[in-house]
Amino acid sequence: MVYDFHTHTYLSDGVLSPSELIRRAFVNGYKAIAVTDHVGLGDQERVLEVLVKECEMATKEMGILAIPGVELTHVPRHKIAEAASKARHLGAQIVIVHGETIKEPVQEGTNRAALECPDVDILAHPGLITEEEAALAATRGVFLELSARHGHSLTNGHVTRIAKGTRSLLVVNSDAHAPEDLLTDSAAEAVARGAGLQSQEIQHVLSDNPQALLGKLSLKLAPN
Repeated sequence: MVYDFHTHTYLSDGVLSPSELIRRAFVNGYKAIAVTDHVGLGDQERVLEVLVKECEMATKEMGILAIPGVELTHVPRHKIAEAASKARHLGAQIVIVHGETIKEPVQEGTNRAALECPDVDILAHPGLITEEEAALAATRGVFLELSARHGHSLTNGHVTRIAKGTRSLLVVNSDAHAPEDLLTDSAAEAVARGAGLQSQEIQHVLSDNPQALLGKLSLKLAPN
């Protein structure tokens, strides 16, 4: 059973249509997938108009919970709250923020701005997140991502260590841009184990935490 809350389609920089991405995820054993294309402030209408409709159709027809969302990417830190609120208004059921990964020149302060925003659910690939920021994530109920994506995954061990010390909640996401990026049970477990988690902790991160996130979002899995 796979949960994945961070994926991309050709509406941003992925290669698949939303419907094909969701169908391939279902075949891989997914129970829930969030389709979270990159957006800023000016392109949310275009992206969410499609994702809301496609995810609604997929949830009804494909036996998988498909969640329309966005990844706020390289949005100036003082605009993150505005962008997140706008995404919610346009139908995004999940909002994630492109964190301060060491792979890209994300503006300093993005992690904190995301964690302080009530409309943000996940801080993606948060890089060299500080203990103070992770404690804020725990307090605000924002989930921290362990990324399966090359480059972004380089700091997974650091994120795990900091999260353990602050009792922050972790989730494993694919950050899929192509079909080969989608997770399987074994791939998700490998990411978690490679990040330094032990067997019981892996169960929490791969199953319990995703279900807690779905509960927070008031979403239910699609019937079999």
